[in-house]
Amino acid sequence: MSQGLIPVSETEQSYLNNYNIHDFDVPLTTVDSVLFTVQDGQLFTLLVQRANHPAKGMWGLPGGFVDTQQDTDLDHCAQRHLQQKTGIEAPFLQPLVALGNGQRDPRGWSTSISFYALMAHADCQHYVDTVSDVQWFPLAQAQQMSLAFDHTKILDLALKQLQQKALDSLVLAYALPETFTLTQLQHLHEVILGRSIQSKSFRRRIEQAQVLQDTGEVSDTQGKGKRPSLYRLKPDIAEYRFVRNLEA
Repeated sequence: MSQGLIPVSETEQSYLNNYNIHDFDVPLTTVDSVLFTVQDGQLFTLLVQRANHPAKGMWGLPGGFVDTQQDTDLDHCAQRHLQQKTGIEAPFLQPLVALGNGQRDPRGWSTSISFYALMAHADCQHYVDTVSDVQWFPLAQAQQMSLAFDHTKILDLALKQLQQKALDSLVLAYALPETFTLTQLQHLHEVILGRSIQSKSFRRRIEQAQVLQDTGEVSDTQGKGKRPSLYRLKPDIAEYRFVRNLEA
């Protein structure tokens, strides 16, 4: 080694040995989750009633502080708080938005990293029924409530993102039973979008995408005419995107 040169690894290690994260302001960091479900043709969202100050007694999104000792990453943190506060384990969580400023939380400069998911109602309701301060609210009602912090803004952003997913992907199908009819799939998209979709066009786009597997079985729904076929999602379609939006 040339005289006077200090190895980079030693220089960096020396720097890290003397570094103190508390020499700089560290903002409060939380993770919040927006969960949606569909019941009786209506979109619902899950809210938790806060037990402590600030905003004690108000309803808000399930979430909490990042714990650097036990949270391996942000997704793990979000799932941990969901399980602790609601008993729910979301099948998948999609990143939504990061919001931060000095006004959203009276305790100080705060950042919230938020996620969202759409879940089958049957998969989670039995957990919610056992917790007094957790409740599914009709989305329209939740949007009119005075929620804690800036959770109304996060909820609105999550809805917009979910509606975009309804146009360009089949992620919504994770909220259906394992097997479902094309009518059920179309109805789910219509509930999320808040408007009807042309049936022939929808079915043609789904068939062209080849993302569903025909189970060879039919629905047990009673009624006149031929019983509809049952389908299931093919593996690994969570990241699938249509070339054009379903309504295009």
